[in-house]
Formats: sequence, C-alpha cells, structure tokens
Amino acid sequence: MITVRKSEDRGHFEIDWLDSRHSFSFGEYYDPRHLGFSMLRVINEDKIAPGGGFPTHPHQDMEIVTYVLEGELEHRDSLGTGSIIRPGEVQRMSAGTGIRHSEYNPSSEHAVRLLQIWLIPDKKGVAPSYEQKSFSANERQGRLRLVASSDGRDGSVSLHQDAKLYTTLLAAGERVTLPLDANRAAWVQVAKGTLSLNGATLSAGDGAAVTKEALLELAANDNVEVLVFDLPAPQ
Repeated sequence: MITVRKSEDRGHFEIDWLDSRHSFSFGEYYDPRHLGFSMLRVINEDKIAPGGGFPTHPHQDMEIVTYVLEGELEHRDSLGTGSIIRPGEVQRMSAGTGIRHSEYNPSSEHAVRLLQIWLIPDKKGVAPSYEQKSFSANERQGRLRLVASSDGRDGSVSLHQDAKLYTTLLAAGERVTLPLDANRAAWVQVAKGTLSLNGATLSAGDGAAVTKEALLELAANDNVEVLVFDLPAPQ
C-alpha cells in the first residue's frame, strides 16, 4: 500500500529568513494524522536566506540527519565540531544525553535548501556524537546508494536505529528497485523532479508511506533526486 503525502499538504512555517515545509507535525504545526511514520519523526524541507540560520539550541535523544540540496550550511556544536555541509554530503548527529548546536547559511548571496530529518533512536542516553560523509554524484547516479545505516556499512554514516537511508539521482527513463522484507516499511521523499513509485506519481516535495509492498520500483520521468528510508513496519 502506498499513501502519498503531497507537497502542498505539508505544514508551512515562514519568517524573514526561513521558509520551512513539514511532512510531519513540528513546532506550531500539529496534525494528529501526521505525527511521523515508523521511526521517522521529522522531515522538514528548509530554505534559509543568505546570512540566516538557527542560533544555538539543544537536542536530546534523537538521531538527526541533515541532507543539503542546494547551497551550503555551516554547523557548530557543543562537541567542538565545526563544518560546512554541501550537496552530496550527509551529516548525522546523535543528540543522546544532550547536545547544543547552531546552523547558519554562510553565504551573503545564495539561499541554502536542505532536508532536516529526525529519527527516534533505539535507545536513550547514548553519548552524543557527530559524523559527516560525502557521496559523489557518480555514486548515486542510476543506483540506490546507502548513506545511513545501523552499522555504518558500505561507508554510510551510522544510526542508533534499525533503519537504512538510500539516495539516488535518476535521469529521465532510469529506474531503480528496492526489495522490502515482510516486516519492513519505507518512506520515499522526492527532493527534485517527478517519478513513478509502483505506479503512483510523485513530484518534488511529495512523500509516500509504503507498507505491505515486497518491492519498490522508482522510475524517473525527468531528472530526479530522491531519498528512500527502509524502516521497521509500523505497529
């Protein structure tokens, strides 16, 4: 079964430096029908204006993944980490017992657009940690590239959760498939372009909850960038 979450139906929050779309309830946006999916708690698509950003703030007991689509994001945290996150790079921050961080657009000219993703961890109270890795366009073109997993396999960043995150870049006419075990589900988030997911049409900003499907088939209608989460089936 595939349940599509259309881009325009997401929650929306906007201030002078931030335009944010929420796939699930977040902040002032609350919808009891969309509190998350499986272990996914947050997928926010954020567009941050030049020089804008989130000042230092705390997190606890959450796996936070940042995926930049356009521009650059500057990260600093209480672990002493300072980095710039660019397209093709995946950042994972395990908040654990507590971490403080800030995120800013360092550009004075260009906006940054990113997906901020939160997953509920499989245990609380872990030591906070940070990881960032780069995945080239060649690694993602025409194939599903594993970028996050519970054990860090194949060079992916590691998660405190039984989840796998794949990304792919597809040209028009290209397709990829992903088998799903009987006790697994998936969430598909389209970042760019339009595709067919097992016959359902998804466009940029759309997401889809997938349950009781043995195989995912993603077929691109044009140039596509998409994230695919392999997750425990909702109870």
